[in-house]
Amino acid sequence: MHLTKLKRGFYNRDTIEVARDLLGKYLVRVDHGERRIGRIVEVEAYLGPHDLAAHTSRGITPRTRIMFGPPGHAYVYMIYGMHYCLNLVTQPSGHGSAVLLRAIEPVRGIHGRTQGPGLLCRAMNIDLHLNGCDLLGKDLYVAAARQPQARFGIVRRPRIGVDYAGHWARRLLRFYIKGSPFVSRP
Repeated sequence: MHLTKLKRGFYNRDTIEVARDLLGKYLVRVDHGERRIGRIVEVEAYLGPHDLAAHTSRGITPRTRIMFGPPGHAYVYMIYGMHYCLNLVTQPSGHGSAVLLRAIEPVRGIHGRTQGPGLLCRAMNIDLHLNGCDLLGKDLYVAAARQPQARFGIVRRPRIGVDYAGHWARRLLRFYIKGSPFVSRP
């Protein structure tokens, strides 16, 4: 499979557009010489400090500083004291937005389930050591296939696990590839 790493400009755009455009792209993790590849099939958009479901709704903190830019960096955090989640920072510096990767379809070198952000990170060996990682580097990046890909439908749903966010919990900011068996939940 021939892949081309995405450039910084891809991430320096509207978060919803980036989220939708990430579907069908490939997450690549190079770990101790092993290349793990997964096709991105499910994402969620977090739109900045005004989005009450976004970590940045509390402003700049040591934890969220990375989300405020520059675009094209990884924001990795831990939930429930045991699961890591991977977000890709979007839009210009200072905006505080990112896209959470929720699920991937295993393509190469991946063992275990990948349906859900914690399982995805475990299968790709992504942890806090990659927090702040430049997605234009060699250890973690997103790439597009050089050959044209088959077209697919995109489903929009509310994000998962953000009931505390009021009306933001009902916004259709979760996107996934229609019919993919690797989506975390329909």
